[in-house]
Amino acid sequence: MTVPPSRPTAVRLGAAVLAVIVALLVPAAPAWAHNSLKSATPARDATVPSAPPEVTLEFMQPLDPTFTTIVLTDAARRKLATGDPVVVGVKSTVQVTDPLPNGTYTVAYRVVSADGHPVQGSYSFTVADPASSAAPVADPGTSAAAPSAVGAVKTDGGPGAGVLVAGAVLAALVVVAAGLLWRRAARR
Repeated sequence: MTVPPSRPTAVRLGAAVLAVIVALLVPAAPAWAHNSLKSATPARDATVPSAPPEVTLEFMQPLDPTFTTIVLTDAARRKLATGDPVVVGVKSTVQVTDPLPNGTYTVAYRVVSADGHPVQGSYSFTVADPASSAAPVADPGTSAAAPSAVGAVKTDGGPGAGVLVAGAVLAALVVVAAGLLWRRAARR
């Protein structure tokens, strides 16, 4: 006849399993905190009195310069000429090479942060220079969309599928190990 483990043994086993789960899952938590846009110049939904000479985006985490894209489009969704993105730590800047007439513009970005996860999004701003003689760019719709070169606009804030699968596999391994430990303790 097999004697079930005593209550203190079962409590120790449960505490050990809980400690293993916490120790294995806590290091994975920073991967869930993906990069996000902290500030922008010109700011989101701002109306500026003169055309900006550059667009600067500041993120929460350092950027990978190789995988940083910033695209500026007008209200007709035409891509405007800018310089290449210059990345310094958490900031990326593009120079606006042509003058911007009055109108609404969209800044679309796609960056890869230190954790290797791509993040993309967009926002708009308006140039309303009272001294400008240039005609404003006509808006073909009610909102300007991000250019197709950047892709669908989204801001990612959750864990990726790989993190979730790894967590599920890890949980299954912990359950199997706990079962084997309990079985071993029950045989004693």
